[in-house]
Amino acid sequence: MSGERAELVRTLDKHRGFLRYTVRDLTDAQAAQRTTVSALCLGGLIKHVTGVEERWMRFAVGGAERMESEPVDWEGQFLMADGETLAGLLAEYERVAHETDELVSTLPDLDHTHPLPAAPWFEPGASWSVRRVLLHILAETAQHAGHADIIRESLDGAKTMG
Repeated sequence: MSGERAELVRTLDKHRGFLRYTVRDLTDAQAAQRTTVSALCLGGLIKHVTGVEERWMRFAVGGAERMESEPVDWEGQFLMADGETLAGLLAEYERVAHETDELVSTLPDLDHTHPLPAAPWFEPGASWSVRRVLLHILAETAQHAGHADIIRESLDGAKTMG
């Protein structure tokens, strides 16, 4: 893979790496712990970003119908459920990341568009290209890596950068 696709994947992987690094050396209990007034926890952020990436890549290849083909637990996606482990969440994140990277290298056209699903947070009638989807995943990952850094620093003082 080269050119624009390689740059997109490289940049996305950099921010995935920040997120993975933020949860280094944590126990499952620490990964599930809330450290701010937010309901977010580190394991929940990994789980959420994994689900977001997977759903948006389903959209990239099959549109809104494919994106919405599996139900979303809108509240539970940010929490570690009983029996979930940080190692398991990270393994699933790695699997989804690998699938995304493979798709980016094989999709015929980053300009291919699909209409967005009907949702109050999307402009009615708007369509997104595969490129826009990748940029959205990248922004979502970077934003949540920042959230994770704050949660981790509140947990034990560790920082991703600095």
